Amino acid sequence: MNSLERVAATVNFKTPDRTPVIAQVFGHAAVLAGVPLGEYLCDGKKIAECQINALEHYGNDAVFALMDVNVETEAVGSRLKYSENEYFSIDSYAVSDKIDIDKLEVPNPEKAGRMPELLKAARLLRREVGDDVVVVGNAIGPLTITTQLLGMEKALYLAMDYPDVFVKLLDFSTEVCMTLGNALIQSGAHLVIVFDPSASSSVVPPGFFRELELPRLKKVFASFKQAGSTASWLHVAGQIKKILPYYPEIGVDIANIDYYVSPEDVKKILPNMCVNGNIKSLSFTDATPEGIASESANLLGNLEDRGGFILSSGCEIMPNAHVENIEAMVAAVR
Repeated sequence: MNSLERVAATVNFKTPDRTPVIAQVFGHAAVLAGVPLGEYLCDGKKIAECQINALEHYGNDAVFALMDVNVETEAVGSRLKYSENEYFSIDSYAVSDKIDIDKLEVPNPEKAGRMPELLKAARLLRREVGDDVVVVGNAIGPLTITTQLLGMEKALYLAMDYPDVFVKLLDFSTEVCMTLGNALIQSGAHLVIVFDPSASSSVVPPGFFRELELPRLKKVFASFKQAGSTASWLHVAGQIKKILPYYPEIGVDIANIDYYVSPEDVKKILPNMCVNGNIKSLSFTDATPEGIASESANLLGNLEDRGGFILSSGCEIMPNAHVENIEAMVAAVR
């Protein structure tokens, strides 16, 4: 089996030749290749080159057309603070008050901000790996885009004080998410991973997620499926045990599980859904290869026989992760 076949079999609870392993290396791919992170985050060709280099080095099952969580908000109008060796941060938000919301326009991925470079990365990666390796695009979830357009505190106050206006902004963010995700699929991504950290139960109550984010994520993934996505992959980090029961209704095919969720929880709450995870991301900088190997073995022992399991980190492997630790995770499935 090649990587795409292996992941597809696993998502459908069929028996692969081995458990898939996906190293969630984004900025780390730049560090591995000796490319400044700030350059990587702005250049689709560099992203593709560094991702292919990481693929050849680690031999895992996916490559990523992915920059950072600020691509969408920048394209809408937020201004970023750029850095040579760190992820970019928001310097000023696109929305300053509820009146601004009526002026917002969904950005064109072929023209706005860094989106064209992200599409370029997807095209180049698909051209390089074809249908042998999974090409993963990235779109930020509606709630997270909303908080990135306005700021977390202002967004939550808006939800409480002017719920109708908040819903209007959330619907706009849903359109932004779908537009970029569909463009990535059309550019060659086999699937799109939706990052939605603001939807974590560490940030908003599960009832808030159920009422406001669930129907919009459902709409997003239905749109991706219609565009030809091979699977729907949702990544909400942190404390998510209380919202996992909603994942089947959303239409999730692959649930990214952070280290807060135990294998026992996975088997109980999502018995029929493919999951990936859930080695603590900081372990790749703080632990030893032996520790990573042991944790990988424990996860495989707990979840491999269940089927529908992709060995991975619970979140992004940090740019400064130790190479030998990532190697240890990949070696665990071989």
